[in-house]
Amino acid sequence: MRLGVHVPIAGGLLEAVARAKRLSCTTMQIFSRSPRGGRAPTITQDTAERFDAQRRQSGIDPLAVHSPYIINLASPEVRMWRQSLRLYQEEYKRASRLKAQYLVTHVGSHRGAGDAAGIARIAEALTQTLDTHRAPLMILLENTAGSGQGLGDRFEQLAAMRDKVAPKERLGMCLDTAHLFAAGYPIHTAEGLEQVLDAFDRLIGLEHLRLIHLNDSKVPFGSRVDRHWHIGEGQIGREAIRRVLHHARLRDLPFILETPKKTEADDRRNLSAVRRLAHGPRRSRSTVSTHR
Repeated sequence: MRLGVHVPIAGGLLEAVARAKRLSCTTMQIFSRSPRGGRAPTITQDTAERFDAQRRQSGIDPLAVHSPYIINLASPEVRMWRQSLRLYQEEYKRASRLKAQYLVTHVGSHRGAGDAAGIARIAEALTQTLDTHRAPLMILLENTAGSGQGLGDRFEQLAAMRDKVAPKERLGMCLDTAHLFAAGYPIHTAEGLEQVLDAFDRLIGLEHLRLIHLNDSKVPFGSRVDRHWHIGEGQIGREAIRRVLHHARLRDLPFILETPKKTEADDRRNLSAVRRLAHGPRRSRSTVSTHR
């Protein structure tokens, strides 16, 4: 199992790799800049090469870079959309420089313009980005919790976005367990998890799923609120997370935790909880699924 956390870059990119190594991560995710705006720090060629070398020497693979929250590729406002596209393409180049495998993307909000308009804007931004930048970096669309006018909480929306993008070979998916639960996908039961995976496979295709954000939820099922919580201590619960980890259609994917943290000790606590669940006995029929 490839297991890691979202690692802070306070102290620099090289310190981020050192943190991941101290935590015995085998995959990791970072922001390359502040997710809420401000000037992005320059990534020099020397820093990028040292970062890549140290990450690979530590056996950390794949690397995911998460795009900033300030980007709204679904915006109906021309100026905001163009600014978001510029920042997004800049982030694509930054992640490529770091030789990341994935750029995880929250697609944004249609701001009242409606799903169809927002999806068309997103697809145009993704197509332009992939057409302009011919790097091997794959974009992963992440599902959301469904609050407000944001897009991406329904598989149908994610499928529609992907269908409208021309260079599909570099466009995959990331599923967040806390977001699924909050959006009303019943992953907390054995039967529900099977139904959710069947629906994803039917609408998008499990072959396009490349990464799992493994988080418990602080808020109840279907609340449409994005509140991650410590593994096994939230509303999703220990047994449901165990089923996800052992599921035949998921267990070979990389898992990244985005659980609350004040210090590295919080990450250690959650990683330990996942490792105990992953190495413990399998307890449901979903662990021996015959689906592809």
